[in-house]
Amino acid sequence: MVKLKSLPNPPQDALQKAGWDWALGTDTSPYVVNDMVVVSEQQAESYYEAAGTLYDMLVEAGQYAIDQDLFKEMGIPENLIELIKFSWSDDRQIHLYGRFDFAGGFNDEPVKLIEFNADTATCIPETAVVQWAHLRMNGMDESKQFNTVFETLVGQFVYLKEENSDLTPSMLFSAMRGYPEDDTNVAVLMEAAKEAGFDVEFAYIDDVEFSNGEGIFSQEAEHGHFVRFDFWFRLVPWEHIGTDEPELVAMLTEIVKNRKAVVLNPAYTLLFQSKYILKILWDLYPYHPLLLQTERYVLPHKKSVSKVLLGREGANVTIHDKGGEVLETAAGEYDGQSRIYQEYVALPTDADGRTYQAGVFYAGEACGLGFRRGGKILDNTAQFVGHVVD
Repeated sequence: MVKLKSLPNPPQDALQKAGWDWALGTDTSPYVVNDMVVVSEQQAESYYEAAGTLYDMLVEAGQYAIDQDLFKEMGIPENLIELIKFSWSDDRQIHLYGRFDFAGGFNDEPVKLIEFNADTATCIPETAVVQWAHLRMNGMDESKQFNTVFETLVGQFVYLKEENSDLTPSMLFSAMRGYPEDDTNVAVLMEAAKEAGFDVEFAYIDDVEFSNGEGIFSQEAEHGHFVRFDFWFRLVPWEHIGTDEPELVAMLTEIVKNRKAVVLNPAYTLLFQSKYILKILWDLYPYHPLLLQTERYVLPHKKSVSKVLLGREGANVTIHDKGGEVLETAAGEYDGQSRIYQEYVALPTDADGRTYQAGVFYAGEACGLGFRRGGKILDNTAQFVGHVVD
C-alpha cells in the first residue's frame, strides 16, 4: 500500500507565480497535487541502485543491438543508423539524461523495469523543482527527498564541456512549438547548462537553420544575424526526425561527423528508447530480478502488456489476459507500429485504488525520484506526485 502525506501548503501558488499554468491542470484534477508519497531511505536506495545496474545492462544491450544489426526489429528508421553508430563509438557524444519508469518498491515488492525514456524524457521541472519547492514551502529540508536532479545535470553539462573542449561552449535549445510543458522542461535544462558555463539560447525547431558544411544556427532577434552554436539540444524525438525530415537527418549526420556540432541527446539513445530493448535485455539477462519477461508475442499462460516500439506517454498500451484477449487499452497515434509483449505486473496502489509508477532520473548516475499516479495504464492524463523520505 502506498502511504501518502498531505502537506499544509499546496504547490499551486508557487506554480502560478512561476507561470507554470500547464502544471495546474485544466480540469478538476490538477496535474501536480498536494499529496506526497512517503518512502523510506531503503526504498529510495533500492530505486537508486536499480537505475545504476540497469543502465550498465542497457549499454550491453545497445552494443548487442548494433553487433546483431537489430535496427529494423527495433523500429529505427534506416537513415539514422549511420549517426547512431557514429555517436555510439565517440565517447564525446554524452547521454545527458534519461528517466527510468519502475513498478514495485513498496511492501517488499521487487523493483521492476517498465521502460527507459532515454531520448526526450520529460517531468524534469516537476521532479527537480516543483516537489523540492513543495518540500521547502512546508519547512522541510533537502534531506527529506531523493532529489539532486538539477545539481547532477549541472555536473553532466560540465562533463560534456570538458570532453568537448575543442568546441565553443555555446548551446542552442529547441522544442516543438505549441507545447508549453516542453518549453518548461527545456528552461530547466538551460539553467543547468548556464550554471555549467555554457552560453545558451532558445529557438523553436522550425526557426533553427542547418548547414552541412557550417553547422547549426539561430537568428539573433535584435539584429537579425545568424549565430552558430557548437551544441544543440532538441526536445524532438529522433524517430520523428528520421521519419519526417530525411534531409535533416543527412545534414545532422555530416554536422556531427565533421565536429560542427554535438547534438543532444545523442542519436544512439534511440536504441534505449525503443521498447524492443526490453526484449534484448530479457534475452541477455533472463530472469534478472529487475526485469519482466518480454517477447515479440503474447506471453502464454501469463497476463501481459503490449507496447508499440516507439510510443510515448502510455499511448497505445494494451493489457491482455492470459489468452491474449484485450482487457484495457489506451488510445494513441502509434497503432501502426510493431509491438513487444511484457509480463504484466500490478503497480502499487494507495487506499483509494490509484496506481503509482516511480520515475527515476539518470544523468550519469541516478539523481531523482518522482511518481506518476492514475489508473492501470498511465498515459498523458496521469498526475505527478512528489515524495518525502521518512
